[in-house]
Amino acid sequence: MHELSIAENIVEIINENVTGHEAVMRVRIKIGKLANVVLDSLEFCFRAITKGTRFENTKLEIENVNILAHCSRCGVDSEIEGFLFQCKSCYGTDVELISGNELKVVEIEINN
Repeated sequence: MHELSIAENIVEIINENVTGHEAVMRVRIKIGKLANVVLDSLEFCFRAITKGTRFENTKLEIENVNILAHCSRCGVDSEIEGFLFQCKSCYGTDVELISGNELKVVEIEINN
């Protein structure tokens, strides 16, 4: 289960960026569909490892990012469903990934 290691990495990132004893109210993360993360499992793991710590009441806000690709042939940006990387406009397969593989902390909200 890589969700546990992801949750541990989120806590590490919080610790690296919040130097004092401020209350961390919210952590916003972006996770692309290609990252293959089970969101409920990640939430569970985050809750489990922060229980009894200063991050116990921190809200984990997850933004799920769809797979988006740019077609080199016709220039259209298309949302990809499933794992068929094909332009929805011209059905070409020469597409470049724009989004969908994100796995990053984008915001940490603290309360002084």
